[in-house]
Amino acid sequence: MFRTFLSSLLFLSLFCQSTAQDIEFYKNLAETEQDTTLKMAALDSVIYMSFRKDNELFVSKSLEYIVLAKEQNDLKSAAKKAINLQSVLTYAMNDSRKAITVIDGVLSHKYKIDDSFLIGTLYFRRGRANYPIDLDAAIKNYSQSILNYSKTDYNYKGNSHIYRGHAYSDQGKFILASEDYQMAYTLFEKLKDYELMLYAQQGNITMYSIHGFFDKAKVERDRYLKKAQELDLDYNYSLTYYNQAIDYEKQGRYDDEFDYLLKAEAELDKNNSKQVFVGVHSKLAEYFSREGNFDEAENHLKMVEDDLNVLLNKNPANQLIYEGAKATYFHKLEKDNSALKHATTRYNIAKNSGHQEDKRDSYLQLAEIHESLGNYKNAMTFQKAYVSSKDSIFNQNNAFTLAYYQTLYETEKKEKALVERNNDVLLLENENSSFKRQMIFIALFTIGFFVVILLFRNQKYLKNNKILQERFSQKLIVSQENERIRISNDLHDGIGQQLLLIKNKLVRSNDDNVKLMVENAIDEIRTISRDLHPFQLQELGITKAIEYALVNIDENTNLFISSEIDNIDNIFSPEHEVNIYRIVQESLTNVIKHAEAEAIKVSIMKLNKLIIITIKDNGIGFDFQEKFKNLKSLGLKTLLERTKFLDGQMKVQSSINHSTLLEYQFPIK
Repeated sequence: MFRTFLSSLLFLSLFCQSTAQDIEFYKNLAETEQDTTLKMAALDSVIYMSFRKDNELFVSKSLEYIVLAKEQNDLKSAAKKAINLQSVLTYAMNDSRKAITVIDGVLSHKYKIDDSFLIGTLYFRRGRANYPIDLDAAIKNYSQSILNYSKTDYNYKGNSHIYRGHAYSDQGKFILASEDYQMAYTLFEKLKDYELMLYAQQGNITMYSIHGFFDKAKVERDRYLKKAQELDLDYNYSLTYYNQAIDYEKQGRYDDEFDYLLKAEAELDKNNSKQVFVGVHSKLAEYFSREGNFDEAENHLKMVEDDLNVLLNKNPANQLIYEGAKATYFHKLEKDNSALKHATTRYNIAKNSGHQEDKRDSYLQLAEIHESLGNYKNAMTFQKAYVSSKDSIFNQNNAFTLAYYQTLYETEKKEKALVERNNDVLLLENENSSFKRQMIFIALFTIGFFVVILLFRNQKYLKNNKILQERFSQKLIVSQENERIRISNDLHDGIGQQLLLIKNKLVRSNDDNVKLMVENAIDEIRTISRDLHPFQLQELGITKAIEYALVNIDENTNLFISSEIDNIDNIFSPEHEVNIYRIVQESLTNVIKHAEAEAIKVSIMKLNKLIIITIKDNGIGFDFQEKFKNLKSLGLKTLLERTKFLDGQMKVQSSINHSTLLEYQFPIK
């Protein structure tokens, strides 16, 4: 506890001072500190300060922290650091296998992590790490993350479905990908997170667009725009229009491309994405350059160049689009040396990005520029590279198209076969339905007839048997009560009176010891007589009799007694009052003997048509079913029989090591 507090305090102080001290201070502290908790706090500061600034330092210190956390059995902290480390290793350091190894090291202890969110996120991150190198492994991990996220983690489950959809899409398994995107859409819709819901819908659009299904992509985009309009989420219109323009460009439909670029430009003020801004104006510049309208082309290029943040950030995607537009502009102006400079920059960016379509377009642009410059050898080299890249993309798209339509064909084939089988079954059923109905009716009638007879006889037997049992129980209770009265009277009038005479004689003899013994015997006889038949019922009424019994328990035991008792005198017959008293008496006796309780609360409430008696203790409880089935345990059975005798209901709430509540309800007739 103290070490955790000290660690938190140190981390807070380090964080507050981080703006004033150099990162070297924390590095030295992490290297020299002997206390593990303080060392981890120092490492945490180094990790925080180096994030997105010094990737190598961030990775090395994160790995060191994870080792220490695992040694301290702090698996949650190790998991969090492994999760944060994945993106840097995979995307910044291009070392997916290292990221997988780190996450594997934490997941090997997953049974010690009692946080389903962390486990689900570890699998999700391992899926992200596997995505560039092994799509099957990525899919497997995304599936594991979905299974491990709890029911409340809809948001994260939705993300897992989206990324698994991307992986299925890259494998050409479009039906499975579409199902994942739809599942994510549904999850986000339940959460009413409409922005992420539309993002999930974008998955289908991107899948169709990337693999050349432009008509399907257009249909999905129109659905997306309609839904966004319904939800009043118009900030992404410019991106959607821009992506549709790119699809038209790929199809050579330049007029349609231009129309959608203008739509995208009109919506730019609602979208803060620099990439959309750069893309729209760069593509408009290309269009106007191809049309020979160089003034307009220059205006759009200037809009990009005036945004210094775009140029200073050197975002590869932004640069790629801008350099391509600039090269086209100079090439159409016949300033091919300048065009070559920008086209070469574009080619180098495309080569590093690994996107086949970007490299293909760069090859073609460089071939055209070199041809204009008279560099026919270079032009031929890039032309061959263009043709090779184009054929590769064409073959890949054909493979995806074949896979898509083959999947559709297999699905439709299965559905058709299922429909045919269902039709055959329906035909056979229709042909035999009349005969079957008759046979079923006869069989059901026969079975029903015998069942009704058996049920009637069985019910009659059970009813008669129950009546006999209840009569016997009631007679037994009455007989038992009469016998108690007789014994009580005999004790009081016979032995009690004789003991009083003996006591009076002993008073005159002054034998105090014998006198005390006789007095104790008289008290014992009175107690037994009172328990057998409480005289208070006749003299004071049932309400006072119950109160007297509670006072007697309070004075003669260590139990704390509390009560809330309404007056129920003259409501029941004397015979019924005796049974109610016995029920309360036996319930209290059971508590004293078996409950090991410290307190009892007794409540008697008088309602319009009902008397409710509750007796609650704080004892050790019992298993009602087990006690009731025990042949040696007659207490509960006797209580139930007395309750039935009064046409009442008995309820028991109890379990082992918990308090017990007995409730009796008696109707007022």
